Amino acid sequence: MKSVLITAGASGIGRAMGEAFDAAGYEVWVTDLDRAALAGCPATWQCREAGAADEEAMRGAFAEMGALDVLCANAGIAGPTARVEDVALEDWRACVSVNLEGAFLAAKHAAPLMKQAGQGAMILTSSTAGIFGYPNRAPYAAAKWAVIGLMKTLAMELGPFGVRANAICPGAVEGPRMEAVLAREAAAKGMTRDQVYQGYAAGTSMRSFVEARDVAEMAVFLASDAARRVSGQVIAVDGHTENPDPKP
Repeated sequence: MKSVLITAGASGIGRAMGEAFDAAGYEVWVTDLDRAALAGCPATWQCREAGAADEEAMRGAFAEMGALDVLCANAGIAGPTARVEDVALEDWRACVSVNLEGAFLAAKHAAPLMKQAGQGAMILTSSTAGIFGYPNRAPYAAAKWAVIGLMKTLAMELGPFGVRANAICPGAVEGPRMEAVLAREAAAKGMTRDQVYQGYAAGTSMRSFVEARDVAEMAVFLASDAARRVSGQVIAVDGHTENPDPKP
């Protein structure tokens, strides 16, 4: 049985990834800090309480696995919604720590296992913010942009060992995390939540948000033999973003 480790895998996109890989026949390992969400994961999953930016905790999780076929470096937080001059340094560091350092640590400890096996797939969760940038979201956009640079480097370093690396860039994903983003952006722009929601939807060619399962199914594809020569790629799952700065 192939194995997958998903950071922040107990809820949201990560939980959807776990369910999709489980359905595809993988042994699912999950790390997360949310104890309540971890408690709600299927009994067949291997769940560990570990913060993505906590190297000792992450090292322990990978050591316990011993072998790894797929890494989904998915952990991320939205960070503050504010003009760059109003962003507190501690908020910047917290956002970059989880989104970028979390991806780095996952890749760092997955790489030796995959190189030893002579195969593997790393899937990093970036964002459309990592393609376009977003106003009032400097820490998040900067971190997600850097995740793509990390992925490109991983693809180059690990390709000779049979290991692939790709990045998925979700657009606006339905769910509690996006609802919090909508509320903060509405307050920052003097708009209603519904105006911001409609603005995001109208900013895509498909005029819609995406669902967590859309991102999860792309991850399973990128891990599959059907994508065995796909590496170093940035793949948006966003309904095609036309305007990254939505207006009502």
